[in-house]
Amino acid sequence: MRRIAIIGAGGVGAAAAAIARHRDFFEQLTLADIDVTRAARVAAQLGDERMAGTAVDASARNKVAAFLRDGRFDAVLNAGDPRLNPPIFAAAREIGVTYLDMAMTLSRPHPTDPYRRPGELLGAEQFAADEDWRRAGLLALVGIGVEPGLSDVFARHAADTMFSSIDEVAVRDGANLTVSGNDFAPSFSIWTTIEECLNPPLIWERDRGFFTTEPFSDPETFVFPGGIGPIECVNVEHEEVVLVPRWIDCRRVTFKYGLGSEFIEVLQVLHKLGLDGTDPVTVRGMQVSPRDVVAAVLPDPATLGDRMSGVTCAGTFVTGTGSDGRPRATYLYHLADNQETMARDGCQAVVWQTAINPIVALELLAEGVWSGAGVLGPEAFDAAPFLELLAQYGSPHGSEERLSVG
Repeated sequence: MRRIAIIGAGGVGAAAAAIARHRDFFEQLTLADIDVTRAARVAAQLGDERMAGTAVDASARNKVAAFLRDGRFDAVLNAGDPRLNPPIFAAAREIGVTYLDMAMTLSRPHPTDPYRRPGELLGAEQFAADEDWRRAGLLALVGIGVEPGLSDVFARHAADTMFSSIDEVAVRDGANLTVSGNDFAPSFSIWTTIEECLNPPLIWERDRGFFTTEPFSDPETFVFPGGIGPIECVNVEHEEVVLVPRWIDCRRVTFKYGLGSEFIEVLQVLHKLGLDGTDPVTVRGMQVSPRDVVAAVLPDPATLGDRMSGVTCAGTFVTGTGSDGRPRATYLYHLADNQETMARDGCQAVVWQTAINPIVALELLAEGVWSGAGVLGPEAFDAAPFLELLAQYGSPHGSEERLSVG
């Protein structure tokens, strides 16, 4: 695990490299991007002789495979958008390289009943390859960002050390971030945000299995720590609902995001106008995806840090019976303050909070603390060393006991 490739030199990929430069568990880290200028610029700005930038077309499996083979990499972190998962995932298996990503392969809604029944689940393509990865003795660690990722580590930690039985694992995300000078400036990839927010939200229950609802359904007010306060959260499609039940014994899993009424309204308008679509349309003789146009006209989230202020919170609210036999409700969470992440690594809070977790995981794998084979989620590993190392990185998690939601 001494030679690492990060594919994607955008906000999260650049933040991952910036965080990694403080650690000594690797010998070489190469940032690869379709835009070689961007990759080279990020590597040069970090000023670490162990880092370099190069070009790769991550949409082509054979090109990714050649890049991984020629670079003799031990691990590849996929920091591209989920559309690129299949070729990078397949190339890593072909070359025999440990694979990590922060978002799994995309879902496909049910063709006739999308708001009650799931179609193809998030990550289904990757989990279908689990046996093949196991036979080869190779590891694909999927969904190891912050959500999914750290939120799943929290679920495992709660199950192992805090609860004798779990009723619900409820992932809740909220922030009070603002960006000066922009009426609408998402702090994360709008392409990915549209995908997860406008797809039918997924819920899992032990007695019912997986089912879906309407987008933005079941609003609830959740009170977030770190000075954020109460925010209305709504159902959103997310990987935790797929990952948690595979390894954690519980009755129910949900994911809700504090989007805000204005953000929801913008997404609904994009959907009504068809601007959330991914199939190319012809515009003045050119083929272009409507969603790519939306992403192109909005500011790059990676560039917003110096105009952003506030705190973002990612966490997992677990309810059930505590280890002492009494009812328990605990919110395990992680805060990222934009002022602090900018001062530390020059990265805005949302991308930084996402990026720190795969770097922690890579260090645990490099040191042999985590190991495994197959397509595994964060829940498949011991949570304690992850949380301990996260604190050593200077970004510890928090915990609040609550008798009820909020």
